[in-house]
Amino acid sequence: MNIAVYCSSRNDLPQEYVNLAETLGNWIGTNHHTLVYGGVNAGLMHITAQAVHNSGGHIVGVIPEVFHHRLDTLNDEVVTTRDLNDRKSRMIAMADAFVILPGGIGTIDEWISTLAQITINDQDNRGIIVANHKGMYDGMIEQLNISQQSIFSRGKNLNRSIIVGNATQMIEQLTKLQNEYDKK
Repeated sequence: MNIAVYCSSRNDLPQEYVNLAETLGNWIGTNHHTLVYGGVNAGLMHITAQAVHNSGGHIVGVIPEVFHHRLDTLNDEVVTTRDLNDRKSRMIAMADAFVILPGGIGTIDEWISTLAQITINDQDNRGIIVANHKGMYDGMIEQLNISQQSIFSRGKNLNRSIIVGNATQMIEQLTKLQNEYDKK
């Protein structure tokens, strides 16, 4: 299973965020899955990749040309893209599931772009697990719920995000997605 992970590229984050990324990376690697991520050697991106690498998983870095100088040497494969929009499209196409770890505006953009893309196709049941650590995404979750209830929403399944509050719940949801994937 290819798991796209969107997260912060900021360094020197508190240990609780490092632990979350390491837990995810360890699960991906231990279960012999492939990490599909932004490909840079920084922040939660690198921490997740390092844990995948240490646990025996496969790593695909999808990186825009402009960031190639920040390429993580842990990548088993590198996909170079024109820009950030091309990167998002490639990651969405490659992934069987998605995990949103804490991050900034880029991470939010990737989450919403993925949600929009998979919502277009009613048959696309890929899961998006959102690690809402310490309420990081409460505002976005509220906005998505408001949008879903509004007259502008065309479907009742607008928000396909699976919201989790901690690493244990994240792993439980990943295991469910893995079981569904294995049935295909």
